[in-house]
Amino acid sequence: MLLGTWNLENLYRPGGRFGPTDETEYKTKLASLAAVITDLGPALLGVQEVGEPGALEDLVAMLDGEWHIALSGHPDGRGIRVGVLSRAQPHVVADVNAFPERLHPIQSDDSGPAVLQAGRGFLAVEVTTGAGPLTVAVAHLKSKLLTYPGGRFFPHDEGERARYGAYALYRRAAEAATLRELADRLLAGDGRTHDVAVLGDMNDEVPAATTQILLGPPGSELGTPGYERPDNGDPARLWDVAPLIPAERRYSRISFGRRELIDHILASHRLVHRITAAGTGLPDDGALLLPSVHEAPSERRGVPGSDHAPVWVRVDLA
Repeated sequence: MLLGTWNLENLYRPGGRFGPTDETEYKTKLASLAAVITDLGPALLGVQEVGEPGALEDLVAMLDGEWHIALSGHPDGRGIRVGVLSRAQPHVVADVNAFPERLHPIQSDDSGPAVLQAGRGFLAVEVTTGAGPLTVAVAHLKSKLLTYPGGRFFPHDEGERARYGAYALYRRAAEAATLRELADRLLAGDGRTHDVAVLGDMNDEVPAATTQILLGPPGSELGTPGYERPDNGDPARLWDVAPLIPAERRYSRISFGRRELIDHILASHRLVHRITAAGTGLPDDGALLLPSVHEAPSERRGVPGSDHAPVWVRVDLA
């Protein structure tokens, strides 16, 4: 079984502020996305940046066979949300955006009110596999791209850049804590007996503090001596599959010419020990053909494909 995650980059129908400008651009984008999904062949794909539910339905209509859709009911201010495409019928078990009870509201800009919820909801679904139930949570944490009052992408001065960088980090950290609390619920006390995956666009790399929050108890990471030794942290721990991805393909986006892995798949103890392969882009494909993004995302409006590569794992269901 192949399990994956992919940021579809502004999946809107044409005519709005963020999507393609006309029907031709729209159909070209859908065809490019559908070709990748078809070649990838996932049993379940977590998706981000679904701007309109109808656009995801249009994409699914271009895929062969029967597919099921589940979408979060908590989009952000641009209307983008996370979702799931699945061959098996997904049953929604959670769709949350509120910060944990003891996590206080955070500052999000110079003058606006503090916020007490994630910018985009976290969706969790359960599907039935040949090895039993699999529970998957899909997320899209706060972007590292900074925006300033009036919709600006460039600051008036370096003090403003520093403040808004801090605000974005506050939010991403609070969202990571919220997602980790959801993961604790899905693990149901013991990831050694439950197949749980947390996946999505975390908007930061493996060593980042926000990404590390998601892992739970430290230690036993893939590639370390402790991985094969059971310990008391295993029931609550999640493993980032990044070390299983070949080093030359261990990136999912290119930012300012720099390769970075910001899309992640985290797996519970029971699940991670049945992963047989992991990668980015299409299996057995050549170099990842990704654009280099920068501080003016509007320049990619109407461009086919996505500025992210899918991240995937293959799981042995025997």
